[in-house]
Amino acid sequence: MPLKVSYSVLSKSVSYLSKHNYSCSCYFRALRCINGAFSLSSGARPMSTTTTQPVIIRIPRHTQEKIENVKQVRGKNKVNIIKAGKLLIMSKNPELNQSAGYILGKFEQPQLSSKGWKHNKSFGDYFTVNNTQTTPPFITERQNEGNKEKTKQVTFNNLHLCLDLVEALSKNNITHPTAVQLQTIPKLLKGYNVLCAAETGSGKTLSYLLPVIHKLQAEKAAEGTESTPRTRCVILVPSRELADQVSAVARGLCGPFKLMVKTVGGGRGVGNMKLAFTKGPPDVLVATPGALVKAIRRHYLDLGELSFVVVDEADTMFDPSFSGMLESILAQTHVASDPSETQGPCPTRKAQLVVVGATFPGGVGEVLSQVTDLGTMVTIKSKNLHFLMPHVKQTFLKVRGADKLLELHQALKTAEQDKAGVLVFCNRASTVNWLGFSLEDMGLRHVRLQGEMPASLRSGIFHSFQKGLVDVLICTDIASRGLDTQRVRLVVNYDFPESQTDYIHRAGRVGRVGSVENGEVLSFVTHPWDVELVQKIEMAARRRCSLPGMESAIRKPEPKTADEEEEEEEERLPY
Repeated sequence: MPLKVSYSVLSKSVSYLSKHNYSCSCYFRALRCINGAFSLSSGARPMSTTTTQPVIIRIPRHTQEKIENVKQVRGKNKVNIIKAGKLLIMSKNPELNQSAGYILGKFEQPQLSSKGWKHNKSFGDYFTVNNTQTTPPFITERQNEGNKEKTKQVTFNNLHLCLDLVEALSKNNITHPTAVQLQTIPKLLKGYNVLCAAETGSGKTLSYLLPVIHKLQAEKAAEGTESTPRTRCVILVPSRELADQVSAVARGLCGPFKLMVKTVGGGRGVGNMKLAFTKGPPDVLVATPGALVKAIRRHYLDLGELSFVVVDEADTMFDPSFSGMLESILAQTHVASDPSETQGPCPTRKAQLVVVGATFPGGVGEVLSQVTDLGTMVTIKSKNLHFLMPHVKQTFLKVRGADKLLELHQALKTAEQDKAGVLVFCNRASTVNWLGFSLEDMGLRHVRLQGEMPASLRSGIFHSFQKGLVDVLICTDIASRGLDTQRVRLVVNYDFPESQTDYIHRAGRVGRVGSVENGEVLSFVTHPWDVELVQKIEMAARRRCSLPGMESAIRKPEPKTADEEEEEEEERLPY
């Protein structure tokens, strides 16, 4: 019996499909079948959408919305095709790798390797942020080597420094300034107050030492031999190890000019402090805040005739543990508000203020506004500030707390073959001591450095590590600020740092100016609060952006209310 198919059958079929939420493809598949059956039974021409009266198929709105939702879900689950070449992110799960040539869209949300790391089943997972370049971003001379015809090479001779200073640098194979030195030195030579914000290892110490020594030798030469000896520059640093390091660099540069450099650090006793001033006030004094406050109380020096005040490692110096002492020190200085005030004879001359660091806590503006006009400070900020260092390999390993010691032992054994320096960071002094005893039982030579150690034990520990007498240093964050660690090839975060600032400073112990190799960082991730910080770091690495929430500018303090002023006045009243 021949099959009879009419348009009424077609319309009923379409209605049935729409009621049961079939997709668009089902409509057209049904249309083709019914069209073919109609042509076979009646011998008529198949229906075509090109006829003068096209067939209109209406798709219900809820069906269209369902189809769109399915497309969106499929798009989210789509795996990115990794292009051949170097990887920026290398994960244990290859599907989460990210090519170095792949750029995320502005609104694209990457899938993180550390997304599920708060779950217990994630132990043993890892990912690595590979180094995508071999040259540090703050080195200018190497960046210009392949472009010598187009770019003029800038040396220290071009910065108008005295010849003796340039020769002293040349003896140490330092001929070309880094990016931050190119910006900072000219401003300080012109008499400006400067806030210098630059990444770790970029040469910030020389960026202020060179113009300071250049101006001090010219100033002393103009005054003649009959001038009254006085302290001309005070450099404030957070630790005695950093004070020793900065003073050693300063002595090497001040030698040709017969400028006296002295160091005053905490924990060395009043006798040693008095000894530093027996031959008269030094021209350059490098001190920790606590030791300098004691020296001022004993009238060993006067800060009223300074030419320079330098605050190094500002993120630590303006921390609540130091800010009170720092505020009392700066209150006794006379800081210039204009470059013209740094000229002229000593009684009327005011000091230049230099603040150096990578991050600046909120209290910086409140303290500095009491000694100078913040609007007159020149802010110098490096291009890659708060970015992960692109020339340093950084690995994050999710590991149980009980397994960290074995993982550390394996990493140290590997580094031992290369005779490379290794820094192992812990969050607590007690962890440093426990880990030291554990490594001794394993037969691994090391030294320990933490803030609770007596001064007699601390002295010389970092120096012995720098000289290569021992290759492993277990320490707290006391060794993460400013110390020169050119021989370090590996940094191990045995305890994951408690803040992004601490991570930046720890990772900055490798890949520094003068380092032969860029080195790498290995971080053990154990706790859920560690994972939250790791995810921020991974997101910044994948997006190639700076770490979120980092401060690099001085904010002016907000005006206080009458109630706040009244409370402060009550606190000053004796009871």
